[in-house]
Amino acid sequence: MNIYISGISGTGMGPLALMAKAAGFNVYGSDLAKGAIYNELIKAGIEVEIGLQDGEFLKNKLKNGIDWFVYTSALPESHPELVLAKESGIKTTKRDDFTAYLVEKLNLKMVAVAGTHGKTTTTAMIIWASLQMKLPISYIVGTTLGFTSSGSYKKGDEFFVYEADEYDRNFLKYHPWLAVIPSVSYDHPDIYKTKVDYLEAFSQFENQSKEVIKTGLEEDKFNLAGAVRRIDAGLAAAAILKMSPNSIEKEVINILNRFPGVGRRFERLADGLYTDYAHHPEEIAATLEIAKEENERLGKNGVVAIYEPHQNSRQHEVRDGYRSAFKNADKLFWLPTYLTRENENLKVLKPADFIKDLENIDAVPADLNDSLKQVIKNYLKENYLVLLMTAGPADAWLRDII
Repeated sequence: MNIYISGISGTGMGPLALMAKAAGFNVYGSDLAKGAIYNELIKAGIEVEIGLQDGEFLKNKLKNGIDWFVYTSALPESHPELVLAKESGIKTTKRDDFTAYLVEKLNLKMVAVAGTHGKTTTTAMIIWASLQMKLPISYIVGTTLGFTSSGSYKKGDEFFVYEADEYDRNFLKYHPWLAVIPSVSYDHPDIYKTKVDYLEAFSQFENQSKEVIKTGLEEDKFNLAGAVRRIDAGLAAAAILKMSPNSIEKEVINILNRFPGVGRRFERLADGLYTDYAHHPEEIAATLEIAKEENERLGKNGVVAIYEPHQNSRQHEVRDGYRSAFKNADKLFWLPTYLTRENENLKVLKPADFIKDLENIDAVPADLNDSLKQVIKNYLKENYLVLLMTAGPADAWLRDII
């Protein structure tokens, strides 16, 4: 079967491409720019076209036949490749349909990790523990992993560990053998108009799952999320092994204590320089608490935060949550919001709109430019811990600096 993936090199689609390739499918695709999974795709022998995505590469592939066109939720309906795929009459879906097809075709038991916060790290921990214990798992996780690839399948695998994203109600396509839910609060107001709507979707997800591991973590206890993720990962490993948690507790704890972490989750890029995916007030507060502890452990002079909000429509909903979220930073540089999948009727909030409402923080607007590069270098020279928090392009920008 020939699979074409539009938006193939990002953390959402790239791991899916890797798993499909390993499962014997012919996979190729395109992307506007080289995403985080690009190098893994090339290493796996997957043909990737980087550039305009004007439809020319897709036209060439259509000549040889495409059975399924899979696209990221970030693609607008007017996208040239999506328009061409639909006009060509080939099967065209988002990633959730194709993922569900893989699970059924390969006869895998899905271990789906969902939640507002912590699902990436929890998924990675389960993968880490399962691999260390030589369990027969395939997996897809929405980030880069230093200890293995982002997506995998091998003949004989029995389980499929998957980071199940609630955006666009993707996770409701699945009926997991085991659901793991580290935390639930409220996010994605462009999809879920109210918190009740959001919670109802998670309730449906639980009802569709054969078994559920749920911590019931309250929003104001998010600083406990690290411990909760370790618990979830251990329980999931026990479930896969069909053993009681107590019987493998010591082994799992030892394995998880050696967990090497994941990309963009308080990832150390250089001495004193870190990057994190946090883009929600609760995540920001938790990440800055970690940064404060790391600052003290390393004997640094303070914490400098750089923040790039993600999606204007989200900012209108979570704006009040920022008020005290940055209390553990000594200095804050607030970048313009990364705009994607926007409601054009909403006013685009500027850095100054947020900064005026913040409590007890020295904050200034900033841009991704040479001036900010120099600011970062100066703070590093002065022995500060510098932390970037973003779900947008600022991460790649920062990596270019070093």
